[in-house]
Amino acid sequence: MRRFVGALRPLRNLTLSPVPTPLRVLSTASASSSSASSSDSDSTTAAAPDADFDSSEFALPPSGPASQARNPVSALRKLRFDPSLRARADEALFGKERDGGGGGMVEAVEEERSREVALALLEAALEPPDEDDEVGPGDVREEDQMSLSVGIVGAPNAGKSSLTNTMVGTKVAAVSRKTNTTTHEILGVLTKGKTQICFFDTPGLMLGHHGLPHRDITVRVESAWSSINLYDLLIVMFDVNRHLKTPDTRVIKLIKRLGAEVNPNQKRLLCMNKVDLVEDKKDLLKVAKEFEGLPGYERYFMVSGLKGKGVKDLVQFLMEQAVRRPWDEEPTTMTDEVMKTISLEVVREKMLDHIHQEIPYVIDHRLMDWKELKDGSLRVEQHFIAPKQSQRQILVGKNGSKIGRIGIEANEELRSIFKRDVHLILQVRVAKKRSA
Repeated sequence: MRRFVGALRPLRNLTLSPVPTPLRVLSTASASSSSASSSDSDSTTAAAPDADFDSSEFALPPSGPASQARNPVSALRKLRFDPSLRARADEALFGKERDGGGGGMVEAVEEERSREVALALLEAALEPPDEDDEVGPGDVREEDQMSLSVGIVGAPNAGKSSLTNTMVGTKVAAVSRKTNTTTHEILGVLTKGKTQICFFDTPGLMLGHHGLPHRDITVRVESAWSSINLYDLLIVMFDVNRHLKTPDTRVIKLIKRLGAEVNPNQKRLLCMNKVDLVEDKKDLLKVAKEFEGLPGYERYFMVSGLKGKGVKDLVQFLMEQAVRRPWDEEPTTMTDEVMKTISLEVVREKMLDHIHQEIPYVIDHRLMDWKELKDGSLRVEQHFIAPKQSQRQILVGKNGSKIGRIGIEANEELRSIFKRDVHLILQVRVAKKRSA
């Protein structure tokens, strides 16, 4: 047994990966000390002296291509098996060598051959799928391009932003449980092969008791009503789970009004969202039967915009409805303007998750600085401008707890979306009072 333990002794040299450094809690003291130390650093990466959140205060794991050391192919290439170790182990276990003749050499050759086969199979498994049949966006001639504009409308909090983000494949609109999160139309572009689909996520529409828009409806919602006929295809969405529990007459009137207004130049879909929350799936058929008689809808889809269920079938149907015309947008991966919009939307979403009541809707949110640094990372500075000092205190929280949590979650999501390090700086200010 001692000889067997000695044969396995080389395994003691193996080491485990280090545990990532945990995030540190943001405090007023740490923020002030960071401001003092940043004066000696590069001016391009220094935060504002009165920043309420600075991502450099947190020990975040690197976001670059950090998995090279964990690449199984490179690890397998570095593996060199020593046949003498096998012989020593066999001798310790069985009391003698398994093959005292030339069989050991044959076994070593077979071992090496098996290792080469395993390496080839592993490399083939890790290679990306062949894309010879896929057409790159830059290879599509203008006369072959297909395009479709899709408007997504519905009652507030129906999940329009979540569906937009899922279909486009990245975050373009803020997602929150609060109503009227979207304050303007946000364009998401999906380019696949020769087809481009432009999604317009509009503010939530609201109907009064008489089936007409409220008199106190805001300008942005009036704009949504006037623009619904401008799209090639219109998706009318509602929360089917909420509809089954407590039917909302406003939603019913909205669906029936749009279904009754037939537009020969526009196709319309009825989209039942949040089907993953419905326990008895038979109830979905009851809802589908409730609206099946409306003439304005081409067909209906049952989806979960947040979980992605049914979204693939919806996107496939939309791709088939595209018409032959030049694309409206450049099929770039992600322009600076798109990235700036995404950064604002992500931070806004986190603010809506952590700040309640009416405060998020009275705060002005601005992008103050956007800079790509020499190391490839991004420096993003955003300011929140609150009308009152009390509102600023609520947003900042005790010892910066609220704005710290908002900044941490937003910074992690931006790093995930942009695939690079992001230096996020958030500052909460109070609006200056206008002189009479």
